[in-house]
Amino acid sequence: MIEFDVKRSMAAQEIAEVIQLLNAVEKADGRKPLNNHLWIDLRLGGRAGFAGLTARDPKTSQPIAYCQISRGNGSWSLDLVVHPNFRKQTLEIGKSLFTDATKIISEEGGGHVHWWVCGPSEIDQQLADLFSFKAGRNLLQMRVELPLSPEVLSATKSIQTRSFVVGADDAAWLTVNNRAFAQHPEQGGWTTEVLRSRQSEKWFDPNGFLLHHIKTNATDQLAGFCWTKIDKDTDPSVGEIYVIAVDPQFHGQGLGRALTVAGLNHLAKANATTGMLFVDRDNDAAVMTYTKLGFTIHDIEQAFVGEIPSHI
Repeated sequence: MIEFDVKRSMAAQEIAEVIQLLNAVEKADGRKPLNNHLWIDLRLGGRAGFAGLTARDPKTSQPIAYCQISRGNGSWSLDLVVHPNFRKQTLEIGKSLFTDATKIISEEGGGHVHWWVCGPSEIDQQLADLFSFKAGRNLLQMRVELPLSPEVLSATKSIQTRSFVVGADDAAWLTVNNRAFAQHPEQGGWTTEVLRSRQSEKWFDPNGFLLHHIKTNATDQLAGFCWTKIDKDTDPSVGEIYVIAVDPQFHGQGLGRALTVAGLNHLAKANATTGMLFVDRDNDAAVMTYTKLGFTIHDIEQAFVGEIPSHI
């Protein structure tokens, strides 16, 4: 019989076992099975609002499936990873893990839940139906060849940017980020602790974290930013626009396109041959901007969403 355990805080050995499972899944599927937010929560061992739920092979005690919940900006993220050799049991295993996961969420006040699936299968849909999860947001992964064409560059206004200075720019950046993503379940509501966790990652490079300021009342005010990322341990040829935003008070000035181009230029100079980003499919303005720059859709992720009642 499959063994299940639930951890609100995970020890180093337990994290290593889960990472071994994630690596096997990535090798089989050709993509990372957890998004960046959940991955960092796992590696930290469990901050507030975290739970790691593991299904283990009764013969070897090794993880064969992993479910994680993480509290975000007024909502919850949920993910499920099943080893390729056990996917015929996904519905059975997923039902057990989701039952425990939703119980934890309910005991902590309930709320809105996002479960992200790349190319959902019939089994994923059945599992969603069991927990009354409905189809919600779609997230596009878009890619573009680097360097950008001269035509694209000539059609984009040039803006001045400077690199992020850790410590000095944290507070101003958090203010703009949280204003820009006020309603976003993953990117909104960031704290100094969350920002510090990203800065501690191996891929973090302040030189690729570009800030654009506008002088307002004789003061340089942060108007927008483009935070880029190259994960050399995964694929150094792919450069990601990790987070990009313009302070709402500066919308309508073409800064989004200009910051995107600035970020892509930086990635090209760092020898990336492909630019990549994620964007909500319903964000028509952003999708149009990226399409005009040459981005095309590479992958689509589906969110199943639900409301978990509180049992406090």
